Amino acid sequence: MTNLGPIAPPTIDPKHDFNIGDINCGREMVLYGSYTSEPCRRLRDIMRRITQRSFGQIAYVYRQFPEANSNIAELAARAAIAAGQQDKFWEMHEALFQRGQSLELSDIQKLASTIGVEDVKFNQDLNSEATNAHVAADHRSAELAGITQVPALLIDGHHYFGSWDEMSILETIEKPFGFRIERASERFFGWAASGGLILGLAVIAALVFVNIGFHPLYDSIRQTSFALALGGSSFALPVQTWINDGLMTIFFLIVGIEIKREILWGELSTVSTALLPLAGALGGMLMPAAIYTTLNWSGPAAHGWGVPMATDIAFTIGIMALLGRRVPNSLRIFVSALAIADDLGAIVIIAVFYGYGLHFSALAGALACLVLMALLNRGRVYQLTPYLALGVLLWIFIHASGLHATLAGVLTAAIIPSRRTANIAEVAAQATIIAEKADNNIAPFAHNTAAAAIGVLEKAIARLREPGHHLQRALEHWTTFLILPLFAFFNTGIIIDGSNFSPFSAESLGVILGLTIGKPLGIIAACYIAVHMGWARFSSEITWLQLLGAGCLAGVGFTMSIFIATAAFSDPQLASVKLATLLASIISAILGGAILSCAGANLDRHTIHN
Repeated sequence: MTNLGPIAPPTIDPKHDFNIGDINCGREMVLYGSYTSEPCRRLRDIMRRITQRSFGQIAYVYRQFPEANSNIAELAARAAIAAGQQDKFWEMHEALFQRGQSLELSDIQKLASTIGVEDVKFNQDLNSEATNAHVAADHRSAELAGITQVPALLIDGHHYFGSWDEMSILETIEKPFGFRIERASERFFGWAASGGLILGLAVIAALVFVNIGFHPLYDSIRQTSFALALGGSSFALPVQTWINDGLMTIFFLIVGIEIKREILWGELSTVSTALLPLAGALGGMLMPAAIYTTLNWSGPAAHGWGVPMATDIAFTIGIMALLGRRVPNSLRIFVSALAIADDLGAIVIIAVFYGYGLHFSALAGALACLVLMALLNRGRVYQLTPYLALGVLLWIFIHASGLHATLAGVLTAAIIPSRRTANIAEVAAQATIIAEKADNNIAPFAHNTAAAAIGVLEKAIARLREPGHHLQRALEHWTTFLILPLFAFFNTGIIIDGSNFSPFSAESLGVILGLTIGKPLGIIAACYIAVHMGWARFSSEITWLQLLGAGCLAGVGFTMSIFIATAAFSDPQLASVKLATLLASIISAILGGAILSCAGANLDRHTIHN
């Protein structure tokens, strides 16, 4: 996770704020806090050390956000501002934090005398309109910045979510070269459209590469054999097969983890939330298959009916991200759940209909691996290592069995144990106790305090999420930014001139019409039936026009459609079907994006008019 969050409103107002350092230095820190908060006191200690080390080269501002329903916190905030009217803000600020939560009006008056403010003026300013306005202005700025609790730290106008550690904060402020690279990469990788962008660039690169005269080299690389050898035994596959059957297993592992999470805890976990996206996914698979089958009935390409059934979640979500606020959040959730259900359907189709002929001895080995993993799950073994080791063995057996090897990824994901997210409040309380024991050198942290405390904290935090979540976090960027682009590059390098692509051939037309017309038509029809039969509820945030746009975007079937095509066809039909998939995906993306953009603009105008 990036250390810096979204940009907040302008941070420093020299006419309003009490600050330390040069406000024109270009490096700003704003801390929202409450004098009765222990976490605020801890962070304030760090901020004080940072300002002392910076020699005025960092502008630091403290703003008031007293804890709700706390008269003491409100009184302390007013006292700091009143002292500030006599240029004693920072002296009162330090005195209030040192005193802590046990404060009364008499205590505050004693503190005021101690730091040398004039008593009469201080008491007048304590409840003056100027003080009231100052507190209210700090509250408004906090609301604009999206702050709901303290402490909240802003660095150069961005929310800071990194470690409360002096060096981490200093690096965020000073922005060394390494930090800038890390920050830029985190922002890019965190952008919802980045995966689709890289995937699109891989497709363009492949098409350009083979169509400017490098097709022999491209094909030579794809067919180069790589072998794993142990003793006298070896296992060799071409590069393209390693990618399609090997690396793509990791992609299906990630997809399987996501599907399982949605079924257990997410949008597919209850009947009320699951019915609409499930209905949409079912209609969006059956209608394209029906259109394709009608056009290819009893023909040589009839077995390719699975190609137009799939939705590419990376491109679909990426395009919706580019449309920004014109796509309501409820529609994003619906499309995400629909795409996940669609992926599940595609996985079943690949496993059942696009294998290579069964070998039962290998299936018996695969079954043994599954039984062992199930026993580990039953025994609540949460370590990932044995599951992954057995998953590799499972892949070998499934590859040898005749089923598609990527099924191993989905089955492994299904068996990796799940558990509900831990109570974060209880883990936070445990972390506080650990920190206090470490601070006071109390056992078990009396020796090697920092290392022992960090080790316990890491275990506690790891328990917050299920093992599959940690595996997904470790692999999802590799999948999105390496595996899928490699798959795209090595599967879309088609010579367009002379590739025998005919958009009006039965298989090409079946794919194009299935994705561009069948997908949106099937999704709209299935959702309409589900809503009007009373089986599912349609969100008030979504219009039917927006649903049509989302249905068109679901026709971007790139990754999964090409994957199924490689299992269903061989050249020259394969090249023709791949080009049809690319063409249909481009048409669907343009149509879906245009419809959603217009629907969002019309909704904005209607809202303004009302």
